[in-house]
Amino acid sequence: MASPAPLVVGLMSGTSLDGVDAALVDFTEGKPHTLATVWLPYPAATRQQAMQLQAARHDEIHSAALLANELARCYAEATQQVLASAGAEAAQIAAIGCHGQTIRHQPAAGYSIQLNNPALLAELSGITVVADFRSRDIAAGGQGAPLVPAFHSAVFGHPERHRVILNIGGIANLTDLNRGKPVKGFDCGPGNLLMDAWIERHQGQRYDEAGNWAAQGQVLPDLLHRLMNDTFFMASPPKSCGRDQFHMSWLESHLAGDERPEDVQATLLELTALSVTQAIARWCGEPDELFVCGGGARNSALMARLQHHLPNRRVASTDFLGQPADWVEAVAFAWLAWRTLCGEPGNLPAVTGARGPRILGAIYPRSG
Repeated sequence: MASPAPLVVGLMSGTSLDGVDAALVDFTEGKPHTLATVWLPYPAATRQQAMQLQAARHDEIHSAALLANELARCYAEATQQVLASAGAEAAQIAAIGCHGQTIRHQPAAGYSIQLNNPALLAELSGITVVADFRSRDIAAGGQGAPLVPAFHSAVFGHPERHRVILNIGGIANLTDLNRGKPVKGFDCGPGNLLMDAWIERHQGQRYDEAGNWAAQGQVLPDLLHRLMNDTFFMASPPKSCGRDQFHMSWLESHLAGDERPEDVQATLLELTALSVTQAIARWCGEPDELFVCGGGARNSALMARLQHHLPNRRVASTDFLGQPADWVEAVAFAWLAWRTLCGEPGNLPAVTGARGPRILGAIYPRSG
């Protein structure tokens, strides 16, 4: 297969439902070099539609189709902005790798839905689109997620150090990069999504900046114990989760009702830190270093709790490895699209549970 042009746009809109991360990535040297990045927040109405579709509702097929079209327009705008910031043109770009917006993740039932209209995105952008990355892995018996461990292995692996990469988006996932051993990766539980939902309800804010509100509260041991008793935390990898598993109704079912809101926030932060570090101890052993990406890397209170639970281990953001924490997933989906164009597999069967390596994604060619 002839090598495609080396420039790819990666688009990621995760379970936090806050907007679109866009990265323009150059693969001229083989490994990704990020040329430009843009964050485009979702319009309030788009975010509300996506939130409503997390659960069954009236006329949801029609609503999902309309939202997919609106998301394609958001993705096209994000693409246009990131190209403009780099002084690049659509004709120079090999593809857009677009994850889409997850509204249901049910691999046990054989599906995971990431809303998008990639055909419309290709029309609006004038660029080939690679989308629907999870379906082929699920068809091969896998979870369809997490997919980023293959990228983590390619970019963050070290020949002499045992590293764990932690992505804290709405959901938290781990990649275990232990020298000389197969790569492991799995979702380990809620990342930011419960903290974000709780502070939005009580403070009207989208997220708890630096964990400042959580720092005003006290961890509630009994509540933490009830939350940690969820069977997901003890389940062995491969495993993945989403808002289907961890949502506000799940949290409310564990509340007594008389808790101070800031104490619940502190407990949710500790839930993320403890579930991550217990998963590392249980399935990754004793790494030398933990590098964190995603929005959670900017939560200093959460980073401090991770360091508390991992004494004598280096805990830092992926900034120190040359990949800014805010953009790792967008770059990862550019990398996955690049793999698809090159005819190379993008999944790790040991991570997802698929029967073997698979070329991921469906390709929607540019017009003309």
